[in-house]
Amino acid sequence: MISHWTVYANEEPWDLLNGGATAAFAAQIFLTNRAFLTEAGPIEAHTVGLTVSREISGGLHEDLDVINYGTSDVRFNLEIGIRSDFADLFEVKSGRFVRRGRISTTWSESDQRLVTTYRNQDFLRAVEVSACNSESLAAYANGRMTFDIAIEPGARWHCCLRYDLSEGRDQFRAPVFCASSQSELSESRKRLAQWNSAVLKLESSHETLRSVFQQATDDLAALRLPIKGSALKADTHVVPAAGLPWFVALFGRDSLITSLQTSLVYPSFARGTLEVLGARQAKDRDDYRDAEPGKIMHELRLGELAHFNLVPHTPYYGTADATPLYLITLHIAWCCTGDLDLLKRHLPTAERCLDWIDQYGDRDGDGFQEYETRSPDGLENQSWKDSGDAVVYPDGAQVGGAKALCELQGYVYDAWMRMAKVYDVLHEQARATNLRAKAAKLFARFNEAFWDEEAGFYALALDAEKNKVMTVASNPGHCLWSGIVPPERAGRVVARLMREDMWSGWGIRTLSAAHPAYNPYSYQRGAVWPHDNGLIAEGFKRYGYAKEAAEIAQDVWSAGRFFMLNQFPELYAGLHRDASSFPVQYLGANVPQAWAAGSVFSLLYAILGLQPDAPNAMLYVDPVLPDWLADVTLRDLHLGEQTFDIRFWRKNQQSHFTVLKGEPSAVIRRALPVQTERA
Repeated sequence: MISHWTVYANEEPWDLLNGGATAAFAAQIFLTNRAFLTEAGPIEAHTVGLTVSREISGGLHEDLDVINYGTSDVRFNLEIGIRSDFADLFEVKSGRFVRRGRISTTWSESDQRLVTTYRNQDFLRAVEVSACNSESLAAYANGRMTFDIAIEPGARWHCCLRYDLSEGRDQFRAPVFCASSQSELSESRKRLAQWNSAVLKLESSHETLRSVFQQATDDLAALRLPIKGSALKADTHVVPAAGLPWFVALFGRDSLITSLQTSLVYPSFARGTLEVLGARQAKDRDDYRDAEPGKIMHELRLGELAHFNLVPHTPYYGTADATPLYLITLHIAWCCTGDLDLLKRHLPTAERCLDWIDQYGDRDGDGFQEYETRSPDGLENQSWKDSGDAVVYPDGAQVGGAKALCELQGYVYDAWMRMAKVYDVLHEQARATNLRAKAAKLFARFNEAFWDEEAGFYALALDAEKNKVMTVASNPGHCLWSGIVPPERAGRVVARLMREDMWSGWGIRTLSAAHPAYNPYSYQRGAVWPHDNGLIAEGFKRYGYAKEAAEIAQDVWSAGRFFMLNQFPELYAGLHRDASSFPVQYLGANVPQAWAAGSVFSLLYAILGLQPDAPNAMLYVDPVLPDWLADVTLRDLHLGEQTFDIRFWRKNQQSHFTVLKGEPSAVIRRALPVQTERA
């Protein structure tokens, strides 16, 4: 919408002193003048200050404050250069921009308004910039808004610029109140106060944990995205956007995993995600969009390329894991809310998901889940590692064609087991029994086909010819998370993931450092992903490996404190940690990113062993605090109709807890159950 913004004093640029975000929706930038000439004489450098204050809420409110710190009057032209190219985000990311429509600009002297409009047939975008609250009238010439300002020594000149944005029929108005005032009447600040009231809080003597937890909740507050439930309803739901800058959009897998991570932090994410993804569940087969009946979408875009079907993201359905993850999220949302109506409302969507798993997820009828794109513009890989080069043979060659990744089998196993419990609650025992039988069969077949006894590890995938791909990667850690690993094998999987070629010291790598294709700076062939580590740590804990889960938490949280604002990026390099090193952010990583922020909560769940059972008004815990974590207090933990404050602490090598608020008898210690039901 705005591709270029510059500010000048009589044609001279200003010098940046400092600037940054004061909140996720607000920023301040401090500048000072360079020496420049005026009709009345020269102006010395650094005698005039310019503060730019911004707040986004729908549109953008921008305050310009100029202060004369000199001893003489100053008079000059303040010029703001604004340009808009209206480039589609796909083109911005690729660096290949094709102008398809026409841009026009009009200036209204009487309204003090600059309007820049882009049209391509029925596709419309516009930016309206209005100048107000100033004694100086604006003019427009040479592509710049200009103000002739005169300021006495010690005096201030002020102006507001309001940027109203338009996308066809929908308009997004700029905030009315000045950003520089940080008014409590600001809608953004009201929403932030509501979020802070509702979200889980943490106290601890461990400074790093406090910092990364607070930043994670701040990041997720920033990524709240309002989405309509469906085109037929006016209801709007809040879901987590995947990340900035590239993924401020509705995603399937990302929104579902973030909803799982935040199930006890902010349960409303799960409610919203289930609603909006269910409304967009595929009804027909569409090969261009990789859509099949019952499939949960991958990504929705609303830009020019999507509008004219030049990309398949309308939405695009190229993900093999979002559909079983929808079922897992539905069950966990019920466990956290106890809302039976939630189950009943989304049951039709869930049953279509179950049908898709059987009819389309298993592409060749062998009982395993495979994926392969049918679209000329589709993704080669459709698991969470969805880059084109992510799935490789042990020699580094790409695995092409239909492939059955190990974690997909685990997700489906977990989804079937959880949906069996849903049917128990709904008194549909025949369906519950059928799903448990299918899960038991998958459990047995998976452990026969994917396990390699000599390696003591699971295959990354089965290729199109059903050969094992024995590449050592992080994916089998997700099999622990889903419970498809028998207990007698879990220790070997844990040990393999903690070996030096996988364990970087900042977290578990996506690919072994001993692999020919390993590259610590690559996207998914050796980098460390915080969310990947969070799910793996939960898997470790599930099988009783609390010590190793805490090691992951310690090192991933330690990595977090090296990044600006303690803010986890989407991923960082898988370089080996030593006494003098620090984690290196991946070039182009999204920051903030939803499931990277959510990894903080996954790691916390692993240490505390939180097991929600809101339908029975119970919260089970299994805390094992490591020696480096003396205490954790959770406040405003919402479980159904109950709210708890709980303190956990370590003393004499033992972990203890006490309920500070809420019903003490509703919180009970219990080890995490391991599902190993078999036929």
